[in-house]
Amino acid sequence: MAVNLAPPEQLFPVAGVRVGSACAGINQTERNDMALFEFAEGTEVAGVYTQSHFAAAPVLLARERETVSRSWVVNSGNANAATGEDGISDAVSVCSQAARLLQLPEQEVQPFSTGVIGERLPIERMHTALENCAASLSEDGWLDAAGAIMTTDTVPKGMSLQIELGGQTVTVTGIAKGSGMIKPDMATMLAYIACDANVGGGVAKMLVTDAVEKTFNRVTVDGDTSTNDCFMLACTGAAGNAEIDGRDHAFYSPLVKAVTEVAEWLAQALARDGEGATKFVTVTVRGGAGTDDCLAVAYTIAESPLVKTALFAGDANWGRLCMAIGRAPTPNVDPGRVALWLDDVQVAEGGLMAPSYTEERGAAVLARDEFTIAVDLGLGDAEETVWTTDLSYDYVRINAEYRT
Repeated sequence: MAVNLAPPEQLFPVAGVRVGSACAGINQTERNDMALFEFAEGTEVAGVYTQSHFAAAPVLLARERETVSRSWVVNSGNANAATGEDGISDAVSVCSQAARLLQLPEQEVQPFSTGVIGERLPIERMHTALENCAASLSEDGWLDAAGAIMTTDTVPKGMSLQIELGGQTVTVTGIAKGSGMIKPDMATMLAYIACDANVGGGVAKMLVTDAVEKTFNRVTVDGDTSTNDCFMLACTGAAGNAEIDGRDHAFYSPLVKAVTEVAEWLAQALARDGEGATKFVTVTVRGGAGTDDCLAVAYTIAESPLVKTALFAGDANWGRLCMAIGRAPTPNVDPGRVALWLDDVQVAEGGLMAPSYTEERGAAVLARDEFTIAVDLGLGDAEETVWTTDLSYDYVRINAEYRT
């Protein structure tokens, strides 16, 4: 079960966006596994994509079509990755069907897929499902789409908020999927945010680039980057605010804050619903000589199998944390300056066990389903935060049985 994460009860419609969902039987179940997004003319779309050398066919096409996009078509259950030219042809075929149904040029449809790697898409079933997606298009289709893009997720993930820009109400709504194979590299699994703010001059790209760095690029479940990672943003302009034409515009700061807030909530939701997770863990490293030093230590802690299994067991073996800090890929760690906390319990100072620390106090923190591991490197002013999970028996079971 996800850690303190409930399904969204309501997601605000975004003016200029219609969403439809349907079942293509890709997952060999009766639940919806395809979603179709349609955007009003004039929508500005931007995204960030996986840096994997094995980037899936839909990722390659989505990159090419970003600047003219008027539609996203998403399927779960099959990644269409490691499928070569056949995979490209299959993705093009899916886009062509969506374009025909939406009466758009094929180049204006971006494809996205997630699921099993190395298998061909069931094109005929997907074409039929797209007809049902198109028939169900609605401004209120976000909740259904959040369920349709899930794979091993246990909870649909979605969040909405509204802000005022120059007297106009702007809506920001987003959904995401991801539970395993989670380690960001420009983006994390699949995430889609839309807003009706009026932007121009490549501002959507600025927004998605600024938002991703402190959100989706700060979450890890197992240290593995997907072949299909994408984080997309669409700005329809329907809110009618004065056009935001750059980072210096007065409305840019509140808008990027809102987009980042939605992205952060979704990123944390991915960790909360991590495969087999029983604990949601915030790892904060401060006092670094630089940002890279903080991230190196934070990710080493967050991805250490020995640390993560100790967290699952509630074993206050702080030596495992020292081990992880010590092997972080940065030269800028001085053990004699390191301090360590579990929530408000100080575990170490000056690289040695703190006089006030007892294993009972540490175990009491680890018994919680949410807590923070905080490290002070004592070398500077940099600080970074990463979100992660423990590593349970169920993580092994889920991935061992993934294709059975």
